[in-house]
Amino acid sequence: LQDGETYVMFGSNRFCYENSIVPTWRQTWTKIQVKVWSSNLFKVEIVEGEEKLQDLERFSLWSWIQSFLRERHNETTISISLFSKNTCFKIEPANKTQYTVKAIRRFDIYLFLVFIAGMLLFLFAESLSRSQVFFYSAGMSTGIIASLIILFFILSRFLPKKSPFYVLIVGGWSFSVYAIQLVCRNLSIIMQDHWHVALGYVVLVGFISFAVCYRYGPLVDEKSVNILSWTLQLLGLLLVYLGIQIQQVAFALIVAAVITKNLEYPVSLIVVACRKMRLFRQRPEPRRLLTEEEYQKQGEEETRRALEELRKCCNSPEFSPWRAVSRLQSPKRFADFIEGSPHLMPNEVSVHAQEYGFGGSFFEDEFFDTDNDEEEEEEEEEDDIKAIFNQNNGNRKTGCR
Repeated sequence: LQDGETYVMFGSNRFCYENSIVPTWRQTWTKIQVKVWSSNLFKVEIVEGEEKLQDLERFSLWSWIQSFLRERHNETTISISLFSKNTCFKIEPANKTQYTVKAIRRFDIYLFLVFIAGMLLFLFAESLSRSQVFFYSAGMSTGIIASLIILFFILSRFLPKKSPFYVLIVGGWSFSVYAIQLVCRNLSIIMQDHWHVALGYVVLVGFISFAVCYRYGPLVDEKSVNILSWTLQLLGLLLVYLGIQIQQVAFALIVAAVITKNLEYPVSLIVVACRKMRLFRQRPEPRRLLTEEEYQKQGEEETRRALEELRKCCNSPEFSPWRAVSRLQSPKRFADFIEGSPHLMPNEVSVHAQEYGFGGSFFEDEFFDTDNDEEEEEEEEEDDIKAIFNQNNGNRKTGCR
C-alpha cells in the first residue's frame, strides 16, 4: 500500500504497509491509518510481518475459533504505529463483494487535542479539585458514560453477601465495558437515527448523577481534595502520553511538566534570595549634610522662588484683588510687592540681623540659657544627694536611742 492511493478489490486479499520514514519529533502528532469500506460486511485480521501473514493460510484450531469471534464491519480503520516497519492484514469479504482500501498519513487533530487536554488537566488539577462546578460536571459525565457499571454497583449493595448472583455481577463488568465500547463505535449512527432516545437517556441519567453528587456534596476534607488532585494529575500525564506518538518526546514533556510544577516554590525562593543579595550589595550611601553656607544659599534661593510664584499668582486673572485688599493691614505695601519691590523694609532687615545674627540677643540668650540650665541641674543633683545623706544619718540615730 502507498500513501494516498485508493485500491478497489474483490474477494479475499492480503495487504502490507511498509513504513520507510524514520519517525522524528516532527511526526509527534502524525498518524498512519488504513481505511477499508464496502457496501457489504467483511472481516479484518491484522498481523506483523509477511511471515505471519502467510501463516494465516494454514489451518489451526485457534485461528478457526477466532474467525468466528471476530466482528464483521462494513467500514473500519486500521491504525499503524509509526515505529512499525511492516504491518500486514487480511480482508475476507462476504460473498466476494467489492471493497475499497486507502492508506493515509496525516496530522491527527484528535491526538493534539488529547495532548492539550492532558497538559491543562495536569497544570490546573489543584484548582479543579476544589471547584464545585468541576465536581458536579465530572460526576454527571461519569454517570452518563458508565451508567451500566454504576447500575451493577448499586444492585450489589442490595444483595446479601452470600449470593450466587455475584457471579453474574462479575461477568456483568465485562459486559458493561463491551456495551460502552459498542456505543462509542456507533455513536454517530445513534445520534442521527435515535437522537430522541439519546437525549432522554442523557437527561435522565444526568439528573440522577447530579442528585447523587448533591446528596454527598463536594469534597471538603483536605486529604480527599489532595487525593483527587493527585488523581487528576496522573490522568493528565496519561493523556499527555497517549496524545503523542513518539515515546521519547512524550517522556521528555512529562518530565518537563513535573519539574516545572514542583520547582515553582524553590525557584521563587531563589529569586527572592537573589533580590535580597542585590539590595544588600547596593546599599544607599549616607546622605551628605549641608554646610552653613549651603544652607543659607538654599534658603535664599527657595525664598526667592516662592516670592516669584506668589507675584505670578497675584497677577493672574483668577486672583481677586479686592478680596485680598480687604483682608490686608497695609494694601499699599502689598501692591508695591506685586510691582517688584522687596518684601522686607531696610529697617526690618537690620533689626532681624541684630536680633538673630551672630552676636545678637537671641543667640546670646540661647547660649547662656543652656549654660544656666546645666548649672541648675548640677545644683539640684547636689541638693538631692545631701538630703539623702541627712536622712540616713537621722535613721541611724533613732535606731541607737
